[in-house]
Amino acid sequence: MAAALAAVRAGEVDAALVPFENSIEGSVPATMDGLADGDPLLIAREVFLEPSFVLAARPGTTLAGVRSVASHPHALAQTARWLAATLPTLAPQTETSTAGAAEAVAAGRYDAAVCAPIAAQRYGLTALAEDIADHRGAVTRFVLVAPPGPLPEPTGNDKTSLVAVVADRTGALLEVLREFAARGISLTRIESRPTRERRWVYSFSLDCEGHVADARVGEALAALHRVCDDVRFLGSYPRADDRENRPVAGEATDAAFTDADEWLSRVRAGRL
Repeated sequence: MAAALAAVRAGEVDAALVPFENSIEGSVPATMDGLADGDPLLIAREVFLEPSFVLAARPGTTLAGVRSVASHPHALAQTARWLAATLPTLAPQTETSTAGAAEAVAAGRYDAAVCAPIAAQRYGLTALAEDIADHRGAVTRFVLVAPPGPLPEPTGNDKTSLVAVVADRTGALLEVLREFAARGISLTRIESRPTRERRWVYSFSLDCEGHVADARVGEALAALHRVCDDVRFLGSYPRADDRENRPVAGEATDAAFTDADEWLSRVRAGRL
C-alpha cells in the first residue's frame, strides 16, 4: 500500500486502488496511515470485493514440501484456521501485500504464499490449494485514491471521509461527534490512530453520510476545522456498499440551511 500511494504522489501513476478495511479483520492500518500522512490524496470511489485466496508455490513444490509461507497480515488472519490445520508446524511470515508475497515465493525467499489467484498466475506459481479462506462471504473495501482535483458530483447517496486530529483535552472527541450530531449527519465509521508525532495524541479517521457539497456536511467540516488541531479531507464519493443513506431531517436539508442563512442576512441588515 505504501508503494502504491507513493507512486500516486510521485506522479508515476494516475491513481491506485488500495485496501481500506475488511469485514472480518477491520481496517488496514498501512492505508489509513498512508492517507493521513504525506501529501494530500483524495478518495474518488470505493469498491467492495470478495477476496479469494490460494496457497501458491513454485511449480514442482508439493504441499508436503512447504517449509515456509508468507502473506499480508490480513490474508494470514483470514486463512489462519486453514493454515493451522494444514501446516501446523509453520509460523507464517508477513509481507506488505499478498502480491509481494507471491513475488517473494517466485524469487525463492519462501516456499509458498497466501495470495489471490491472479497473483499466482502473474508470478508463474502453482496453486497447491484453492479457496482457503476461513470465512465465506468476507468482503474487502478498496478505495481509489488520486491526487487532489475535482470531486465527484453528489449523487444523493454519498460518503465523506476525513481525518481529524483532536486537541489533548477533556471532551475533545465529544466536540467532534457533536458537530455531526447537531446537523443530523450519521457516521458510518470512526477509528482512532496514533499520530506518531506526539505521544498519546490521536487522530480519528471518520466516514460520514453525505457529500461535502451538502450544506450540512460542509458546515460540519468547517466547524471541525475550527475546533480540531488539524482536519484532513479525504474525499466525497458515491456510496457502493448497497446501503442507502438515512433520510435527511427537514431541518438539515440544504433548503433549510439556505433559509437560515437568508434569515440571518436580513437580521444583520436590520430588515426584520
